[in-house]
Amino acid sequence: MLYQDMNENPIDKKHITETPSILPYAHTIGAPVIKPVDKGKVKGRAMAAMNQQVESQMSQLYEQMQLLAEQANKLQDRVAISNRIYDAEINFQPLISHIYHLYKREESGVFVLSMIGPNEWGRSEPIGTFTATVKLLADHTWDILAGSKDEL
Repeated sequence: MLYQDMNENPIDKKHITETPSILPYAHTIGAPVIKPVDKGKVKGRAMAAMNQQVESQMSQLYEQMQLLAEQANKLQDRVAISNRIYDAEINFQPLISHIYHLYKREESGVFVLSMIGPNEWGRSEPIGTFTATVKLLADHTWDILAGSKDEL
Protein backbone atom coordinates (compact mmCIF):
# COMPACT_ATOMS: atom_id res chain seq x y z
CA MET A 1 0.00 0.00 0.00
CA LEU A 2 2.06 2.88 -1.28
CA TYR A 3 -0.69 5.37 -1.30
CA GLN A 4 -2.50 6.03 1.95
CA ASP A 5 -6.02 7.21 2.22
CA MET A 6 -6.09 11.02 2.41
CA ASN A 7 -8.35 11.03 5.48
CA GLU A 8 -5.99 8.85 7.49
CA ASN A 9 -3.32 10.49 9.67
CA PRO A 10 0.13 9.14 8.80
CA ILE A 11 1.38 9.59 12.41
CA ASP A 12 0.91 6.63 14.70
CA LYS A 13 -2.03 7.20 17.12
CA LYS A 14 0.15 6.18 20.08
CA HIS A 15 2.35 9.24 19.55
CA ILE A 16 -0.27 11.98 19.31
CA THR A 17 -2.93 13.48 21.56
CA GLU A 18 -6.00 15.53 20.93
CA THR A 19 -5.57 17.40 24.26
CA PRO A 20 -1.92 18.52 24.51
CA SER A 21 -2.65 20.71 27.57
CA ILE A 22 -2.82 17.68 29.84
CA LEU A 23 0.62 16.34 28.90
CA PRO A 24 3.24 16.42 31.70
CA TYR A 25 5.82 17.86 29.26
CA ALA A 26 5.98 20.53 26.57
CA HIS A 27 4.37 19.37 23.32
CA THR A 28 6.14 21.79 20.95
CA ILE A 29 9.69 23.05 20.62
CA GLY A 30 8.83 26.65 21.58
CA ALA A 31 6.74 25.70 24.65
CA PRO A 32 7.99 26.61 28.15
CA VAL A 33 9.78 23.97 30.15
CA ILE A 34 7.46 22.14 32.48
CA LYS A 35 9.18 20.79 35.56
CA PRO A 36 7.24 18.28 37.58
CA VAL A 37 6.48 19.40 41.13
CA ASP A 38 8.05 17.39 43.91
CA LYS A 39 4.82 16.60 45.71
CA GLY A 40 6.65 15.14 48.69
CA LYS A 41 8.51 18.42 49.30
CA VAL A 42 5.39 20.55 48.98
CA LYS A 43 3.42 18.22 51.23
CA GLY A 44 6.25 18.08 53.78
CA ARG A 45 6.52 21.89 53.99
CA ALA A 46 2.77 22.27 54.28
CA MET A 47 2.58 19.66 57.03
CA ALA A 48 5.46 21.28 58.94
CA ALA A 49 3.80 24.70 58.74
CA MET A 50 0.46 23.23 59.81
CA ASN A 51 2.01 21.40 62.78
CA GLN A 52 3.84 24.54 63.90
CA GLN A 53 0.65 26.60 63.67
CA VAL A 54 -1.44 24.01 65.53
CA GLU A 55 1.21 23.68 68.24
CA SER A 56 1.28 27.45 68.72
CA GLN A 57 -2.52 27.65 68.96
CA MET A 58 -2.68 24.67 71.34
CA SER A 59 -0.10 26.36 73.56
CA GLN A 60 -2.19 29.54 73.67
CA LEU A 61 -5.34 27.56 74.47
CA TYR A 62 -3.51 25.70 77.24
CA GLU A 63 -2.35 28.98 78.79
CA GLN A 64 -5.89 30.37 78.63
CA MET A 65 -7.23 27.17 80.17
CA GLN A 66 -4.74 27.43 83.04
CA LEU A 67 -5.72 31.06 83.64
CA LEU A 68 -9.43 30.15 83.69
CA ALA A 69 -8.76 27.25 86.08
CA GLU A 70 -6.83 29.58 88.42
CA GLN A 71 -9.65 32.13 88.31
CA ALA A 72 -12.22 29.41 89.06
CA ASN A 73 -10.15 28.19 92.04
CA LYS A 74 -9.81 31.72 93.41
CA LEU A 75 -13.54 32.25 93.06
CA GLN A 76 -14.26 28.98 94.87
CA ASP A 77 -11.87 30.03 97.66
CA ARG A 78 -13.61 33.41 97.96
CA VAL A 79 -17.00 31.73 98.20
CA ALA A 80 -15.76 29.31 100.88
CA ILE A 81 -14.19 32.16 102.87
CA SER A 82 -17.33 34.26 102.43
CA ASN A 83 -19.51 31.45 103.76
CA ARG A 84 -17.24 31.20 106.80
CA ILE A 85 -17.38 34.98 107.39
CA TYR A 86 -21.17 35.13 106.98
CA ASP A 87 -21.41 32.35 109.60
CA ALA A 88 -19.43 34.59 111.99
CA GLU A 89 -20.96 37.00 114.49
CA ILE A 90 -21.52 40.34 112.75
CA ASN A 91 -23.06 43.09 114.89
CA PHE A 92 -23.07 45.78 112.17
CA GLN A 93 -23.88 46.22 108.47
CA PRO A 94 -20.66 45.64 106.45
CA LEU A 95 -20.16 48.07 103.56
CA ILE A 96 -18.70 47.23 100.17
CA SER A 97 -14.99 48.08 99.73
CA HIS A 98 -14.47 48.53 103.48
CA ILE A 99 -11.87 46.61 105.43
CA TYR A 100 -12.77 44.50 108.46
CA HIS A 101 -10.99 42.12 110.80
CA LEU A 102 -11.90 38.58 111.72
CA TYR A 103 -11.21 37.15 115.17
CA LYS A 104 -11.77 33.73 116.68
CA ARG A 105 -13.01 33.51 120.29
CA GLU A 106 -10.86 31.06 122.19
CA GLU A 107 -13.55 29.84 124.57
CA SER A 108 -16.24 29.06 121.96
CA GLY A 109 -14.29 28.84 118.68
CA VAL A 110 -16.82 31.21 117.08
CA PHE A 111 -15.57 33.75 114.55
CA VAL A 112 -16.38 37.46 115.04
CA LEU A 113 -16.15 40.19 112.41
CA SER A 114 -14.96 43.52 113.77
CA MET A 115 -14.17 47.02 112.51
CA ILE A 116 -11.27 47.21 114.97
CA GLY A 117 -7.88 46.01 113.72
CA PRO A 118 -5.46 43.93 115.80
CA ASN A 119 -3.27 47.00 116.57
CA GLU A 120 -6.17 49.32 117.39
CA TRP A 121 -7.42 47.81 120.65
CA GLY A 122 -5.43 50.11 122.90
CA ARG A 123 -5.57 49.00 126.56
CA SER A 124 -8.55 46.71 126.17
CA GLU A 125 -8.18 43.06 125.27
CA PRO A 126 -9.10 41.93 121.74
CA ILE A 127 -12.29 39.88 121.42
CA GLY A 128 -10.28 36.85 120.34
CA THR A 129 -7.32 35.67 118.34
CA PHE A 130 -6.76 37.66 115.16
CA THR A 131 -7.40 35.48 112.09
CA ALA A 132 -7.56 37.70 109.01
CA THR A 133 -8.08 41.17 107.60
CA VAL A 134 -10.79 41.04 104.95
CA LYS A 135 -12.46 43.34 102.44
CA LEU A 136 -16.05 43.11 101.24
CA LEU A 137 -16.17 43.04 97.43
CA ALA A 138 -18.99 44.28 95.19
CA ASP A 139 -20.27 40.74 94.58
CA HIS A 140 -20.59 40.32 98.39
CA THR A 141 -17.72 37.88 98.57
CA TRP A 142 -14.76 38.58 100.82
CA ASP A 143 -11.11 38.97 99.88
CA ILE A 144 -8.41 38.16 102.44
CA LEU A 145 -5.90 41.01 102.66
CA ALA A 146 -3.86 39.68 105.60
CA GLY A 147 -3.86 36.39 107.41
CA SER A 148 -4.38 32.97 105.93
CA LYS A 149 -7.34 31.23 104.40
CA ASP A 150 -6.17 28.06 106.18
CA GLU A 151 -6.97 29.66 109.55
CA LEU A 152 -10.61 30.18 108.58
